[in-house]
Amino acid sequence: MPAPIVIYDGECNFCLQSVNWVSKKLDIRLLAFQSADLAKYGLTLKECSQQVFVIDGDEKYGAIDAVIFLLKKRGNKLLSKSLKLLGPLSRWGYFWVASHRSSLIVRLIGRILARQGK
Repeated sequence: MPAPIVIYDGECNFCLQSVNWVSKKLDIRLLAFQSADLAKYGLTLKECSQQVFVIDGDEKYGAIDAVIFLLKKRGNKLLSKSLKLLGPLSRWGYFWVASHRSSLIVRLIGRILARQGK
């Protein structure tokens, strides 16, 4: 089966560091939405500017569902289950981070992820 495709914001350092961290233990194909053929995946520019997407075969996951999918496949099962159990709180947290990508806290988390990848 082909590697899952991750469509992310290629201009966001936090996003880049996150997908790089995931790719250290999981075979994924990375596509920055800014240069991807989004129509091929049934996605729009607006959708992709607001959330990450994972395409795995015929399945499509967005936002926190994409994160949960990637964490589980990467082997971070406890974290993925915790996020799933938190439900609406996880969704809120995801969209808070997505809408505050340039905030100090999100930039710091991006730097921590970058160090984890070294």
